[in-house]
Amino acid sequence: MSDVTVKQFADVVGIPVDRLLAQLGDAGLAMSEADETISDEEKNQLLDHLRKSHGKAEAVADTNAPRKITLRRKTQSELRVSGTRGQGKTVNVEVRKKRTYVKRSDILDEENRRLEKEAKEKEQEEASLKAKEDEARKKIEDEKAQEEKERLAVEEEAKKQVEEEEKRKAELEAAKQAAIATPEGEPEKKKRKDQKPEGRGDKHTRYGRKELHVSGDKAGRRSKKKKKSRRVSVQGSTEHGFERPTAPILREVSIPETISVADLAQKMSIKAAEVIKVMMGMGSMVTINQVLDQETAAIVVEELGHKFTLLKEDAIEDVLIQADESVEAEVLPRAPVVTIMGHVDHGKTSLLDYIRRAKVAESEAGGITQHIGAYHVETEKGMISFLDTPGHAAFTAMRARGAKSTDIIILVVAADDGVMPQTQEAIKHARAAEVPMIIAVNKMDKPEAQPDKVKQELVAEEVVPEDWGGDVMFVPVSAHTGEGVDELLDSILLQAEVLELKAPVDCPARGVVIESRLDKGRGPVATVLVQRGTLKKGDMLLAGKVYGRIRAMLDENGKQIESAGPSIPVEVLGLSSTPEAGDEASVVSDERKAREVAQFRESKQRDVKFARQQATKLENMFSMMESGEVSTLNLVIKADVQGSVEALNQSLNNLSTDEVKVNIVSSGVGGINESDVNLASASNAVIFGFNVRADAAAKRMIEEANIDLHYYSVIYDVIDEVRKSLVGMLAPEFKEEITGLAEVRDVFRSAKLGAVAGCLVVEGVIKRNNPIRVLRDSVVIYEGELESLRRFKDDVNEVRSGTECGIGVLNYNDVKSGDQIEVFEKVQVARTL
Repeated sequence: MSDVTVKQFADVVGIPVDRLLAQLGDAGLAMSEADETISDEEKNQLLDHLRKSHGKAEAVADTNAPRKITLRRKTQSELRVSGTRGQGKTVNVEVRKKRTYVKRSDILDEENRRLEKEAKEKEQEEASLKAKEDEARKKIEDEKAQEEKERLAVEEEAKKQVEEEEKRKAELEAAKQAAIATPEGEPEKKKRKDQKPEGRGDKHTRYGRKELHVSGDKAGRRSKKKKKSRRVSVQGSTEHGFERPTAPILREVSIPETISVADLAQKMSIKAAEVIKVMMGMGSMVTINQVLDQETAAIVVEELGHKFTLLKEDAIEDVLIQADESVEAEVLPRAPVVTIMGHVDHGKTSLLDYIRRAKVAESEAGGITQHIGAYHVETEKGMISFLDTPGHAAFTAMRARGAKSTDIIILVVAADDGVMPQTQEAIKHARAAEVPMIIAVNKMDKPEAQPDKVKQELVAEEVVPEDWGGDVMFVPVSAHTGEGVDELLDSILLQAEVLELKAPVDCPARGVVIESRLDKGRGPVATVLVQRGTLKKGDMLLAGKVYGRIRAMLDENGKQIESAGPSIPVEVLGLSSTPEAGDEASVVSDERKAREVAQFRESKQRDVKFARQQATKLENMFSMMESGEVSTLNLVIKADVQGSVEALNQSLNNLSTDEVKVNIVSSGVGGINESDVNLASASNAVIFGFNVRADAAAKRMIEEANIDLHYYSVIYDVIDEVRKSLVGMLAPEFKEEITGLAEVRDVFRSAKLGAVAGCLVVEGVIKRNNPIRVLRDSVVIYEGELESLRRFKDDVNEVRSGTECGIGVLNYNDVKSGDQIEVFEKVQVARTL
């Protein structure tokens, strides 16, 4: 603070100038004029003098000073209250107030102690988790060592058996040679009779074990009379060779990804009824032919006391992966793959449009991006591949796939809007994928732009800019004027250099499916981002559970190309069907292998899905029986691309509640055809077309069957329409509202009307047509209707508060003085999801 005059300082402190000059003189400062200046040191000297003069220094040094002060205040007043007959009375009112002031330093000390305690507990928890991890790791290592030991023992045993077999063969060969060298004149037959294999004299086999015979009295020979005897005995013993187990036998059960209850019981050597009984105890109703998934079967095996081994059935896929990785190729630098993320209408596509010099944003329905667009851009400083992901909440899965297939994330935040829900979600996806972020603060050309506010909101999300001591680059840009776009591209390329992105080029291609759709003229079309290798026209491509030979490849501008290297997005034609977005795509050497893997994946997915559906239905059977039948809205959804189908399925399924449920009977890519209409007619479903239309044959069937068909191009409208339909399916809910309360003062008897209660309405309005309850000592003793409502001798429809009336209760004559008659009505409440 700069020096001020004595007069100015006196005005700030709020005391007269003469008094301030006197205090300065007492403090040892020679000042006598109001225009003289006073410095900060002189102010501190004056403050120390005033503290000492008022005893503050001692108070500060006193450790026994009170840490909190409690102030009590009491006020008295009079309140005049009117009586029942116009007479008033005076009531004395005393108000007591208590307020406690706590010393700030004590609160801070307590907070510091709490923080230290939490930090210590966190350290202990981390140490405990680390100890558990070490123990689990040691256990895994011990199991591996034990398995290796058992494997070596088995190999040694097999080796010994091979050696014994070779020795036996050598002995037989020697005996054969000896038989051939028999002297002339000696019968060969006799020689064979006298020669006995080693161990035959005592009726043992060549391995030293006793021979097993059906009959023990004739050395293995049995007559025709005893042919039916099936008793097995050991020669020289009349007892059978089997004993009853003295303890339960623990078995190691190998569990595939799907297994039926009968097969699982057979592997454990128990009856299927035992497995069903155990699963009923676990809360699952199953049948003997029920198919269980791998996790459920493992729990059942553990429950029955056996050990399990999870089988890996995708060995056929491992062969392809190993064959792909075995190809050695030179690793070369590649272009970065950048994903544009952010909230709706924050300018993601507009920014990418400025970079690409193409009008992408103008062609999007509703002004929002509803597909993942993949583009590669040649700049003066290098090539960059962009993935533009939608920002709407329904496209969470699509944004997650974008984060997993990218190297750098550009998070676009509008400078005039700040951090929004989808901005926070994009930050979570980036952290989960461990991908570096660059923040592009867009719309800087607007006068209401507040970049500092955006930084503060992002710091609250633990995204700290570099100029504030963090590690995240912030670049202010404007998609309208192009401001900061060059700096953004420089930041991307700088981050790419730090990451040292490389990939092999001369090897079979592998990538990820970004999007897929069904084109009417070209068939299935998939957008594939090549991650390694070179994808060529004519390659056999396997994408998820579909395959096909590439007939043509197109870039983002629709131009045909012959090959595409790492970090290049292309559109591929020639697949057998539309793959799912996010599926891994790889080049296979021949069609037979591709077909085999695709069929295996399809069957495995079908079995797992069927097992989970059956388990869900049977587990929810009892709960549905208890809660009543659930109202279901059946839907058939067709969209233009696979990503939109997935987003619609997820968003609409999330609208289901315990009372109403969305059941998506079928969903797929492409136009609405006759098969879709037949399915909707059979299941009483509504057809939703998202950016697709029904063909002529389907339109005729829709008109004939009177099926409900809706077309949409924006996902907001689909969600709102389904939500309204579900609200209409909810059962009505009614709430009781008390409209009036009357107190019975006396009861009159009438030969014509029976018992009539003389009442005073104390609250609300008594209406004749509303239902009533009779209360005695605040307990309901009767519920019914009014028979009559009168004012003096006139019948009336309602009586208001403060008015006397006569009430006759229908079919009830036990009303007494002091009872209360409560009148209520039932009001329907609007239901919402």
